[in-house]
Amino acid sequence: MNHSPNDLIMLFNDQFREAYRTVLVKGSDEPEYLPASGPEGLAQVVFAHGYYASALHEISHWCIAGEYRRTLHDYAYWYCPDGRTLQQQQAFEQVEVKPQAIEWLFAVAAGFRFHISVDNLSGAGAANEERFRHNVRIQAGEYLDRGLPPRAQAFFDTLATFYGTGEILEERWQEDARRIAPLYSESGHSRKTETL
Repeated sequence: MNHSPNDLIMLFNDQFREAYRTVLVKGSDEPEYLPASGPEGLAQVVFAHGYYASALHEISHWCIAGEYRRTLHDYAYWYCPDGRTLQQQQAFEQVEVKPQAIEWLFAVAAGFRFHISVDNLSGAGAANEERFRHNVRIQAGEYLDRGLPPRAQAFFDTLATFYGTGEILEERWQEDARRIAPLYSESGHSRKTETL
């Protein structure tokens, strides 16, 4: 299946340009969110280097950000770049659970291979990668059971329709969940639940 970021730009802009005055834009360097500069302006969700995965991730952040946050540069979220200390990485892993869960579901709907990211290659690494993977899986499962936030649900449905994955979503989710964050009963390995 072909995964062009141009398709995501088209789908996102068709769905949200008018209703939310927001467009998805291919960037060259770091991703960022630029609020509209005035009442007639458009906010921009900028993803890095034209990468499909980066676009899915940045869209997931936008889908979580509330109305006030969407008036602020980068939603005024706390962010510490790669090279984080263990304490900074623990904070990063806490705030990344929901966006990565949504990104994962977007990837499943698009038939795209998702990768968990602890995003700290030149720092202390993951604070607890197994717990992070587990938490992202649990959150994604809750979203599937109870529904995603409204904008995320709308985009998820659009992706499933565009890529024709609707009938196999549950099967793809189960396969992906076992690949990325297997539970005790799936892996056959014992796991100390208190570490989760």
